[in-house]
Amino acid sequence: MHMGEKKTEGGRIGESSAVTLSDTLRGLGFELGRLKTGTPPRIARDGVAYDRLEVQPGDAKPAPFSFMNDAIRQRQIECWITYTNERTHELIRANLDRAPMYSGQIQSTGPRYCPSIEDKVVRFAEKDRHQIFLEPEGYDSDRLYCNGISTSLPIDVQEPFVRSIEGLENARILQHGYAVEYDYVPPHQTQSTLETKLIEGLYLAGQINGTSGYEEAAGQGLMAGINAARHVQEGDNRALSHVYVAGRVSIALRDNADARLTRLGRDIGLVDDTRWQRFEEKRAAMTTIESWAKSTRHNGTTYWDWLARTDSEMAQTLDWSDLRRGLPPAIAALTDESLAEALQALSIEIKYGGYIRRQEREVERFKKMECRSIPHDFDYASISQLRFEAREKLTRVGPRNIGQAQRISGVCPADIAVLALHLDASRRRGAQG
Repeated sequence: MHMGEKKTEGGRIGESSAVTLSDTLRGLGFELGRLKTGTPPRIARDGVAYDRLEVQPGDAKPAPFSFMNDAIRQRQIECWITYTNERTHELIRANLDRAPMYSGQIQSTGPRYCPSIEDKVVRFAEKDRHQIFLEPEGYDSDRLYCNGISTSLPIDVQEPFVRSIEGLENARILQHGYAVEYDYVPPHQTQSTLETKLIEGLYLAGQINGTSGYEEAAGQGLMAGINAARHVQEGDNRALSHVYVAGRVSIALRDNADARLTRLGRDIGLVDDTRWQRFEEKRAAMTTIESWAKSTRHNGTTYWDWLARTDSEMAQTLDWSDLRRGLPPAIAALTDESLAEALQALSIEIKYGGYIRRQEREVERFKKMECRSIPHDFDYASISQLRFEAREKLTRVGPRNIGQAQRISGVCPADIAVLALHLDASRRRGAQG
């Protein structure tokens, strides 16, 4: 952990470090890389002039992530927005030589989407201010997380630059920001199931894979746990890696995780009877409503067709709640929450059906390419049309299929096209021989 010239070992707040884990992994033969990330200062609630900040209230009616929740009833709390200014930037620029990332003290790669305030001031010099979200760390916490000013500058610089920000002139810093360097296992050493290639039964998930996002790390943990359990249960090792293929589809994802994944979860024993029944009821409601909308007409046109025409006045103004009186009794009797949930999902399918079907066709084409296997002894060095970097990386990683090959850093689409042509030629020669 870096704070100016000061360097210390440590873990997450309140936890010890795990530095010996790297030695163990190296001893097992793993190649390690080095990454960096940053943290912002945390300040006390009582030192902030809230009347000078922009209020950011919580959602009036927050939407649950899970279809098993009818509503979110937790009290919503406010966040606030403020901005850096030219005085802030002057203080930072004057002390860049004391920032580890600029002094050469840190040379690791960092996430492109999460720059430090030092990076922002240097890389976006034309900007006269940068936005900061002040986020309470909990209902009863007296700490505010200063999202937007991650920094590794020393304490004697952090104090004045934080207090140069509007509304924070009397801020009391409870924890100063610092940069972090950590080891990770480059992903060419893991299967798409997150099992390591080197050691059977060892799965890696989260920051050890270079992941810095909480949600992504949690998702990897779930995937690795599922695949590890399936690996030891009666030899069942059907991987869930194709979920990552689904994750590449933008429109098809939407808010329909239940439609995409509940059946899969049921098949592998992760969805209990209560969740399955709720899912079946929702799907049945959607089927009934769809049948009704396709058979019921308004001014000679079915409701389904009206809603599919996004340029029509009716499509823009029609409220599903107006149609409730015409729905079959079994559907009309649903709770408001269940009906709204089914109608919302169906409405999205109607309005974006054409886009979704087109993208599903693209996904199918992608899957066919993704799953094309590559022989374990395939000689990449013999393909002169491949760039040297691609030949080197493909040989070192040894991808099992085209999907893995195209996710290797340094392998471009042109390399994949060349590789696919040579795989086809190799298969034809094998069939003829």
